[in-house]
Amino acid sequence: MDAILYVVRTGCSWRQLPTDFPPWQTVYWYLTRWEQDETTQRILDHLREQIRLQQGRNPQPSAGIIDSQSVKAADTVSADSRGYDAGKNINGRKRFIVTDTLGLILVVTVCAASVQDRDGAKTTLLSLYLTTPVRFVLADGGFAGRLVDWATRILATTLHIVRKPKGQKGFILIPRRWPVERTFAWLTAHRRLARDYERDPATSEAMIRWAAINTMTRRLTQGAPSARQQRRTYSQPPA
Repeated sequence: MDAILYVVRTGCSWRQLPTDFPPWQTVYWYLTRWEQDETTQRILDHLREQIRLQQGRNPQPSAGIIDSQSVKAADTVSADSRGYDAGKNINGRKRFIVTDTLGLILVVTVCAASVQDRDGAKTTLLSLYLTTPVRFVLADGGFAGRLVDWATRILATTLHIVRKPKGQKGFILIPRRWPVERTFAWLTAHRRLARDYERDPATSEAMIRWAAINTMTRRLTQGAPSARQQRRTYSQPPA
């Protein structure tokens, strides 16, 4: 786990892991294995419940916030899993996340940046419906239209569109939607997520979950005394 978090936070390539970690092949194997058996998601769910209880909230959220983020893809990303987002002039992938009202991630989906918000949100909302009790989701104007009727008819989920104030110029903090924007800022503070370097979109989703896990554990331990790693000593060879 330390090695995975090291890669996510520092953004180094797998082969550049320090020698005091296990071999990079072992670390990568555990990353993909835990993603396949949903171990990462269970850790994420447990930490989210602990933070919500710490904040005096119910362990399970009742409302969510959905948004997307387009990021550039590195040359390691194949052409069949990347695309061009004409609206943001980005060639890469698009991340869809749903958070609770505290900005804690519920579900995440990664696809090509060429996928429209209304189309990519269907997979994300379906995952939300299958894994959480959330049936009320806030969204921006990019998710308006037929997606609202689809969510109501198919998923029994209310998709409430929060639009920008009329005559807005420049950046304005939109009430009830800022937690998901803050979450994207938390995620991109991890250098591995500044771009998308993963060949498999599932690995990209795993990296996002691990970045969220790192953020949550630090949030849980705020105010606690810091603990430094003990100095390592090595036996000296005989003279």
